[in-house]
Amino acid sequence: MDRDTLIVVGAAIIRDGRVLAAQRAEPAALRGRWEFPGGKVDPGEDPADALVRECREELGVTVRAGEAVGGDVPFPPTPGRTRPAVLRLLRADLVDGEPRALEHLSLRWLLAADLGALAWLPADVPFLAPIGALLTGRDEPRDEHPAPAR
Repeated sequence: MDRDTLIVVGAAIIRDGRVLAAQRAEPAALRGRWEFPGGKVDPGEDPADALVRECREELGVTVRAGEAVGGDVPFPPTPGRTRPAVLRLLRADLVDGEPRALEHLSLRWLLAADLGALAWLPADVPFLAPIGALLTGRDEPRDEHPAPAR
């Protein structure tokens, strides 16, 4: 990835077989859509450190950033953004506090079966299958139509 690419980190906070989802309040065009909480990595900032900072600001919690979930997902070009941007989802463990919707409309803890029921932001959608696999303890997303046994 080149140095001009903006990295946005998202937190896959998993607890008791559920993952935390956050409902956007702003901007108006995205209000009501769902995402994994997080935000932009500042220049010179490590993505894991940015995730810890963003969770403190948005949720009022302390997290420990873990490994990436899936690969980086490019954001579509938007007016006003002059450089490419990607979403990077990192697992995060709650260290202190209970998540609160400080910058979001609401928060929900979701089971794997609940993931498809929300109106997710497009960049977050590619992470739903890997998150579902993590929540159910599978390494790979399950094929909904497996081949018959022989």
